[in-house]
Amino acid sequence: MKIEIYDQSYNLSAEQDEEYVKELAAFVDGKMRAVSEQTATVDSVRLAVLAALNIADEYHLLKRRLEPSSLDARQRASKLASALDEVLKDTRRTG
Repeated sequence: MKIEIYDQSYNLSAEQDEEYVKELAAFVDGKMRAVSEQTATVDSVRLAVLAALNIADEYHLLKRRLEPSSLDARQRASKLASALDEVLKDTRRTG
């Protein structure tokens, strides 16, 4: 498949869905263009690195937001499993 990022064409072979890969390429292209508007550099390698840093920052911020939620969910699930075990023990004793 052929994608374009920051006016450069790339031929890729990927196992993922072609539309998905094109969406990723469009996302990266958008990040590079946003960085180029905010900086004076025209070096595409520097723009790519700055865009990658921005993407990594977004990824890690989202990951931090989701990690406590998954920890809370695991703790709640563990408490519920323990409560269910107690109920089942009581049911077996009285049943």
